[in-house]
Amino acid sequence: MIQKKIGRMSYGQMKPKYNFFGKNSIRRVWRTKNAELHPKNATPTVKHGGGNIMLWGCFSAEGPGRLIRVKERMNGAMYRDILNENLLPSARALKMKRGWVFQHDNDPKHTARATKEWLRKKHFKVLEWPSPSPEHNPIENLWRELKVCVAQQQPQNITALEEICMEEWAKIPATVCENLVKTYRKRLTSVIANKGYISKY
Repeated sequence: MIQKKIGRMSYGQMKPKYNFFGKNSIRRVWRTKNAELHPKNATPTVKHGGGNIMLWGCFSAEGPGRLIRVKERMNGAMYRDILNENLLPSARALKMKRGWVFQHDNDPKHTARATKEWLRKKHFKVLEWPSPSPEHNPIENLWRELKVCVAQQQPQNITALEEICMEEWAKIPATVCENLVKTYRKRLTSVIANKGYISKY
């Protein structure tokens, strides 16, 4: 059913943080003996990791939707505002047809009574999902790709980090998003087979 109706799923999630220094990626170098302290073999660091940003994004089989920076601590009201101001316009821009299904994880902000009521009033169909399985949301694959692309450019400040995140997100090909949606039948089967717990996805 999912494969026959590609483009009818929309996935949204907030990524906890992206660092512009720290351990978002691992780098290895080849060096000569006793040269481990040479500057070219070391990665600069700053105290307390140098800062990070929080992001919320969504996508469908038609391509990536909006990506925004979340500058304050998220609560239920803010989450509903984000959905209203970004998910709905993304669905329109991606030409989502009636009956599309929304997936987010079981974060308390997502499952709060007020959020469920808001989603109901907006006539959103929300995919039911077992609480221990947030890693099965295919948007995690996009977050991973974004992290790799951002790390390669090595942003040196918060402004550059945000700009690069936005630029790289916009570059994600629609074919990548479509292929993630195509795997959804396998993801669902995997969740059922593992009773909601971890799988290869």
